[in-house]
Amino acid sequence: MGARSSPTPVLRTDDASAKVYLLWFVREEEGMELLIGVYETQAAAKAAIQRLKCKPGFIDSPERFQVEAYRLGQDNWTEGFVRSD
Repeated sequence: MGARSSPTPVLRTDDASAKVYLLWFVREEEGMELLIGVYETQAAAKAAIQRLKCKPGFIDSPERFQVEAYRLGQDNWTEGFVRSD
């Protein structure tokens, strides 16, 4: 019988300090914002950049990746918004 792997850690949403890291690829001049993924650590998000930066569409502009930290269990958008039709 083989060794058992360790379980993947789970974020506790009742922990006021719990964060996730969103990885975006942004081209503002084209109005394009791609949410690439949500990661448990900043290191994991940066590792995703390393995996993706040589792929088509990303290779020409690797500086456009952005990692943003968000706390769990709180509002991150607290204002209204106005549509510009």
